Amino acid sequence: MADIFTEVDEDLRRDRAERLWKAYGRYVIALAVAIVLATGAWAWWTDHQRRQSAAEGERFFAALASLDMDNPGPTIAALDDLRRDAKSGFRVIALLHEAGLKARARDIAGALALYDGIAADSAVAQEFRDAATVLAALVLVESRPAAEIDTRLAKLSAAGSPWRFSALEISAAAALREGTAQRARDLYARIADDPAAPQGLRARAAEMLQAIGS
Repeated sequence: MADIFTEVDEDLRRDRAERLWKAYGRYVIALAVAIVLATGAWAWWTDHQRRQSAAEGERFFAALASLDMDNPGPTIAALDDLRRDAKSGFRVIALLHEAGLKARARDIAGALALYDGIAADSAVAQEFRDAATVLAALVLVESRPAAEIDTRLAKLSAAGSPWRFSALEISAAAALREGTAQRARDLYARIADDPAAPQGLRARAAEMLQAIGS
């Protein structure tokens, strides 16, 4: 008798399963196919990105290897082509190097345009945006009013910013160039007296304080 009930129960389960499969089986198959396709697509995309990044890296290092500081034009052009084509992190790296070469070549306007472009690009990692802000201020420190340099660096000079000591040093240099010795002393003192500042920066700030005098 127990066997009969077992068989009936199995028949009911089988019948229920068949009805469920008829109703939803095509969706299960579609989902399985979608998962396989998505997995394959992800594997292809990952491999594509890896190969693309490797190719862009080769272009970047080839451009740097060909650098002639007496004639940086070809390297600047190669980096410019790369940053326009690149889809990986090499786009920002190429931009920063291109801007640096333009600054060395005294193309201040060109360098500033690239640095400001990076700093304003929300798609770029914040670390790179902040680095571009600092480098832009450094490019301008010899030619722009100290107040403008301070404005550019205001957020990065604040407590908690990993760039604050570099930002303070640039602001101090701008104040010194402008002839505001007391302002420069105050800024250098903030660096020299802060144990959290990198040792090299503290030593340099102390030397500047000695040079400026009281």
